[in-house]
Amino acid sequence: MADYDPNMNTLAIPEPAEDNGWLEAHATLLMRCYRHWLGRGLVEAGLRPESAARALYLAPFVVLSHDATADPLFTYANLAAQRLFEMPWGRIVGLPSRQSAEPVDRAERLRLLERVRRHGYIDDYSGVRVSASGARFLISRATVWNLFDAAEGPCGQAATFSDWTPL
Repeated sequence: MADYDPNMNTLAIPEPAEDNGWLEAHATLLMRCYRHWLGRGLVEAGLRPESAARALYLAPFVVLSHDATADPLFTYANLAAQRLFEMPWGRIVGLPSRQSAEPVDRAERLRLLERVRRHGYIDDYSGVRVSASGARFLISRATVWNLFDAAEGPCGQAATFSDWTPL
């Protein structure tokens, strides 16, 4: 992510932790919309909302979300995502999500996001991403889905995957 500017991070979203309920409201949004589009849960069924939010943050698979602005900013990155992208919460949240792809891959990423916007979700995405140190990796079989608020208005997109290969 050679063009990353640490001064771009303007979102004041705290990192999920016990003292803030693991950002239960945002985690619930991610999980509710995932269930809406895919008909299954992201974490174990039957957990209390705060426990589900904690499970999502600590999950062994990557979960990311970005907002619905013209140049979407990351709004969530669980620990697996932070490790893979080699960025702590305070650096990845607020980062334009386009910067997770190399410049040559950004046009393909835009096509993907438009496909998700039109269809609600996709569960077959593969593409190259890049970490903060410049390490490239191929993600496979990623699921990307639309997020919508209580009034069913669009409020971003999220992604999850557990398959990646260093390049």
